[in-house]
Amino acid sequence: MDKIYTRDAYGKTLLELGKKHKDIVVLDADLSGSTRTAYFGREFPERFFNFGVAEQNMMAAAAGLASCGKIVFASTFAMFATARALDQVRNSICYNNFNVKIVATHGGITVGEDGASHQALEDINFFRAIPNMKIIVPADAVQTREAVIAAYQTPGPFYIRLGRSKIPTIQNKNDFVFGRGQIIEEGKDLAIITCGIMVNQSLMASKILKEKGISTTVANFHTIKPIDQDLLVKIAKGHKKILVCEEHQITGGLFSAVSEVLIRKYPIQVKPIGVEDEFGQSGSPQELMDFYGLSANNIAEKAQEFLR
Repeated sequence: MDKIYTRDAYGKTLLELGKKHKDIVVLDADLSGSTRTAYFGREFPERFFNFGVAEQNMMAAAAGLASCGKIVFASTFAMFATARALDQVRNSICYNNFNVKIVATHGGITVGEDGASHQALEDINFFRAIPNMKIIVPADAVQTREAVIAAYQTPGPFYIRLGRSKIPTIQNKNDFVFGRGQIIEEGKDLAIITCGIMVNQSLMASKILKEKGISTTVANFHTIKPIDQDLLVKIAKGHKKILVCEEHQITGGLFSAVSEVLIRKYPIQVKPIGVEDEFGQSGSPQELMDFYGLSANNIAEKAQEFLR
């Protein structure tokens, strides 16, 4: 499978949209080379604004531009877009339901050597609680393109969470629809619900489990808010147990979103695989995935324990 940076797909899609739609403006906080908004900035310098290391100011300005009818894409690293600028996102953007699309890169533990200060593991939690905010965590570069287009076409605030590393392109997934989950593999013994970089890890874990005679459903819930409640209930009715895998704290992210639905609509045993109330640390992406139990081998091992 081809490995592609999701942030490359974002930058190219933003440029594509910018050529068609004059109402798009793009903001960045001194990281346009990393977030790939530089593609847009080079082509449309009059619609691109670099705010320097001033993320709070950038989000406030994004709200102001949106109030004048612009569709704003604002980008920086996930840690800075969420934890640092939370006040402005909540009170200036979401309270007014403005058309600001926050596309943040470098989310999760796979930021790697930059360490705990740059590894956003709470970002989905921060934004999921805010009214009007919509959240997408794409599985690969192809889905990133579709998510960015959907965000442009859908009114209101968005948070699209991208990573730092190249990730494989997922095969055999159906078309992206905002707010709808995707069944990528179907099985009967166990269901794995996942998103983002963990989709590929879950598929690899499914292969390991298949060799051991365990049939696994793998579902990509790229849209975390609003989450696909109908598909969640359908999956729960068809399986005895559900494993939720995410590159995020188990508090407030995908596991929380899944559990909140099923505890009310169809109670079933649900177990999380994610970061368990810890900060990140410096290391290579693979070392960190192994250390925090997020790699395919870890998922397969925990799945077997869960079924036992």
